[in-house]
Amino acid sequence: MAGHSKWANIRHRKAAQDAKRGKIFTRLIREIVVAARSGGADPAINPRLRTAIDKALAQNMKKDTIDTAVQRGSGQLDGDNVEELTYEGYGPGGVAILIETMTDNRNRTVSELRFAFSRHGGNLGTDGSVSYLFEKRGVLSFAATQDEEELLAAALAAEAEDVVENSDGTWDVFTTPEDYERVRKVLLDAGLQPVHDECGLMPTSRSEIGEADAQQFMQLIDALDDIDDVQEVYHNADIADAILERLH
Repeated sequence: MAGHSKWANIRHRKAAQDAKRGKIFTRLIREIVVAARSGGADPAINPRLRTAIDKALAQNMKKDTIDTAVQRGSGQLDGDNVEELTYEGYGPGGVAILIETMTDNRNRTVSELRFAFSRHGGNLGTDGSVSYLFEKRGVLSFAATQDEEELLAAALAAEAEDVVENSDGTWDVFTTPEDYERVRKVLLDAGLQPVHDECGLMPTSRSEIGEADAQQFMQLIDALDDIDDVQEVYHNADIADAILERLH
């Protein structure tokens, strides 16, 4: 189980940006609220809520704040009418972009998304325009310092779908959506701590773009990520490491 993946490039960069902006708490709280609303307030029988709470605790969110979010989602406390909406579009160079949002005002959200696309060389698409280019998978990312044999042994024991070593020495363990929670638990029980983990969307094919398009594309991703209602931004851009280094 080996290979090469660009998964870490944008995902880890985005996580660092979230922390820098101080917006991660808002996004985590919304995820907890929606998870509790859709699957109930008991994390023992609601895997999505359990994962959201684990992520909140990893960011040192106070338990009272987490409990309040769960109560809002489960209807024990009054809360905003937040709904999950997915938008699709194209970026510079024809890159496919899929945006997951949580919003209490869809008109505001779509207006802000359309402005970001138009300002940075892209356009907002219709439902189904790019979603077919993505599939849902679980991924757990590990630092380059992670012991290879230990990780591979645990991943095999957990029956993970694949293990990929990235060009920077980091590791990604992939799972099906159905097996994500089980694989995650096996790895954690083995004492392996991922630097990032989620069950999200991954492209089934990549769109290679040059430096000119890459610069404008990254500006678009930043603009989308700045929108308060945006939870996650997925894309199928393939940007060479050398170009990324120059742009950073």
